[in-house]
Amino acid sequence: MQNFLKKIKLVWTDHSLRKKILFVLLSLVAFRLLASIPIPGIDTLELDRFLTNNQFFGILNIFSGGGLSNLSIIMLGVGPYITSSIIMQLLTIMVPALKKLYHEEGELGKKKFTQYSRILTVPLAAIQGFSLLAILEGQKILVNLTLFDRVTNLIIVVAGSMLLMWIGELISEFGIGNGVSLLIFAGIIAGIPSHVSQLIFTFDVSQIPLYILFIAVGALVVAGVVVVTEAERPIPVTYAKRVRGMKMYGGGSTYLPLRVNQAGVIPIIFALSILLFPQMIGNFLAGSTNAVVMKISHALVSFSQTGLLYAVLYFILVFLFTYFYTAVTFDPEALSTNLQKNGAFIPGIRPGASTSAYISKVLNRITMMGAIFLGVIAILPLIMRAMTGITAIALGGTALLIVVSVVLDLIKKVDAQISMREY
Repeated sequence: MQNFLKKIKLVWTDHSLRKKILFVLLSLVAFRLLASIPIPGIDTLELDRFLTNNQFFGILNIFSGGGLSNLSIIMLGVGPYITSSIIMQLLTIMVPALKKLYHEEGELGKKKFTQYSRILTVPLAAIQGFSLLAILEGQKILVNLTLFDRVTNLIIVVAGSMLLMWIGELISEFGIGNGVSLLIFAGIIAGIPSHVSQLIFTFDVSQIPLYILFIAVGALVVAGVVVVTEAERPIPVTYAKRVRGMKMYGGGSTYLPLRVNQAGVIPIIFALSILLFPQMIGNFLAGSTNAVVMKISHALVSFSQTGLLYAVLYFILVFLFTYFYTAVTFDPEALSTNLQKNGAFIPGIRPGASTSAYISKVLNRITMMGAIFLGVIAILPLIMRAMTGITAIALGGTALLIVVSVVLDLIKKVDAQISMREY
């Protein structure tokens, strides 16, 4: 506790760090203000009825940072930008020029890569915005709209999504932490008071053992996420001795820390983004009068977190995206080259290709453990929901996973900033 208070004091007394944190807080306040401005033509009573126990829009609301619950101007949230990032990172595997741009051309290359992601976000936001508005109009939530109203609403929600993307990038650049993750985190936290009040109003004494079970499972999930996120596999590294003039340099030993879960919460966000597409298509087709289209719509909507297939696909996607994101962000060959250039080697392993192969082997093994754990944690709320029949659990589990991961990442970055100031 004393160490925590000391860190708080260091954060507040350091001008640069205090400025960054205040910038993040002001950005989040602006984000919440934008989330309270609704688009025109909403039937609020119909909206409340539609959102009650609607799992698809509940998850979509997480990605909008809470902006979908009242159909605000930022109702699309950072979803289009996340989808754009997924597509661009997939393309790095298939397009050598993009891979070279991202991995080999340094900071300038990554800036160009990010710019391409921003450009791709615009058409994706337009497609998602049109689909979502059509679904809401089909459900009689948006009423009495003219063609001009529809076009205006589409422009507003696309502009809102781009504005939110810009706010997220400003947080990443001038604040602390990942801006997109913090916006999702803020939306989840903002919804806690309403969830707590709902639990209080629907409190049932006979359900106390069930409440205790949920709290215990929640605590285990938090502890598990913390342990796996912090877990590292150290690889020993030795620096060769070098003689320059009359002095000897190097000869020290250190270690290379490989995290068990290099990808953090990104695989969960990626997997959910992919799984939202069939549900959105199903909701979009729900207004059709054609019998075949209605059957397809029903099948796609019923797929939404109701069966074993959904849980299996969710687990597989989380598992694959953990490996994929680790492969994109961590390059064993570049690490091996840097070690060789600095006169460092892993004891018992030849420098160069052998070192790269060894690091890849270790990384694949520990990533498998991290991917399995992340997949199990992701589908655990679905298992709990199947056992208890309470719909909100699956949503709460996803939100809990995101919140814990974002908080851990933020704490690490604040600690890094404090350490830099001390040095």
